[in-house]
Amino acid sequence: MAASFLFNPTTFLQSSSSSSSLTSQKHTVKRTSVCKPLCILPNYPPNISKRSLSISLTSLFILSLTGNTTNANAAILEADDDLELLEKVKQDRKKRIEKQTVLNSSNKDKEYLQDVIYKLSKVGQAIENNDLTSAGSVLGQTTDADWLKKANAALSQLSSSPEEKSQVDTFNLSLTFLYTSVTKNDIEASKSAFVDSATAFEKWTTLTGLVGQLKGL
Repeated sequence: MAASFLFNPTTFLQSSSSSSSLTSQKHTVKRTSVCKPLCILPNYPPNISKRSLSISLTSLFILSLTGNTTNANAAILEADDDLELLEKVKQDRKKRIEKQTVLNSSNKDKEYLQDVIYKLSKVGQAIENNDLTSAGSVLGQTTDADWLKKANAALSQLSSSPEEKSQVDTFNLSLTFLYTSVTKNDIEASKSAFVDSATAFEKWTTLTGLVGQLKGL
């Protein structure tokens, strides 16, 4: 069917009206030979398939052919969002690996933090028994106690995110109130300050991933 549209209608009628069938056949052959090269499809280069091209870029190309610039722009934004999300995932994974490396190599810091859990446990038992004298002896006279200095050094070393540092600040502030309340022999204030201190410390261990590496939590 497609080849018939390549013949000139006038030429085709003249060739069919000749008296000689042989001449007609020759004309037909001649016309066919002229048509033949015209029917050959152009030699286009083969399509190259690159598996590395993303689906987003392919969709964008199709949309650009249709002239739908709105959807094309949306596809660009979607591709950018995907790249940003992928980069964020990579960065988060890198931070987790770095954090885990630090935790695994911080045995001394974990010893200081384990001591914090031990002392908070003793202080909590004493406050529960309304024995602030014993609680004070475990805490020490002031916030300059050696165990607390070591604990703060470990907390600072292992805190990297704003959330972790915020919990450290809450822990130290609550512990300061605890010292003051115990010194004043204020049992109710001591209970409240102790709960706040213990809660902040527990949240910090959860954020840093140490909750499963320290005993007594």
